[in-house]
Amino acid sequence: METASHYAIVVPVHTSFDATVEALRVSLAAQGFGILCEIDVSATLKKKLDVEHPRTLILGACNPPLALRALTAVPDIATLLPCNVVVRMQGDRVEIATINPAAMAQMIQHPEIDAVAQEVDKRLRAALDAVAAP
Repeated sequence: METASHYAIVVPVHTSFDATVEALRVSLAAQGFGILCEIDVSATLKKKLDVEHPRTLILGACNPPLALRALTAVPDIATLLPCNVVVRMQGDRVEIATINPAAMAQMIQHPEIDAVAQEVDKRLRAALDAVAAP
């Protein structure tokens, strides 16, 4: 069951954290996204602050053709790229979360960004749904 706030799409999954990350890599690639970076939030908080935090991994996903369209239309959109896709532990379950592209588009209010956001939304939801399917 997907939940969405005005800025995030959150999908619970029924697989382990590691299996979810691997499946997400495959499903994002199938939708044209590459992973530009990974941030292990839990490890960083442990190392820098000696704080235990539930396992959280941020994947910086990018679909180059869509990114180029957005950057060409509005260069400052670079401040919002790449699309962060988060795998995190919420209690004893795993969730995937990502930005709601419509929220990003509302901040910018440009017709080309609206079009790109719709395509990104379609592709991100397809990738998340592929991982969350039972």
